[in-house]
Amino acid sequence: MKKLYFPSLMLLLFCISSCSVIEGIFKAGAVVGIISVIIVIAIIIWIVSLFRGK
Repeated sequence: MKKLYFPSLMLLLFCISSCSVIEGIFKAGAVVGIISVIIVIAIIIWIVSLFRGK
């Protein structure tokens, strides 16, 4: 039983840590996506305002 207990415990620990890493990647991806969308919208508004100014 001891031989089965240790590997299963290690597998569980690796799965928990990898889930938190993936969660961090997705949170960072969401933040970067939101910031990039805001920047693109700001650039489009700036370009439109340049053409309307003439």
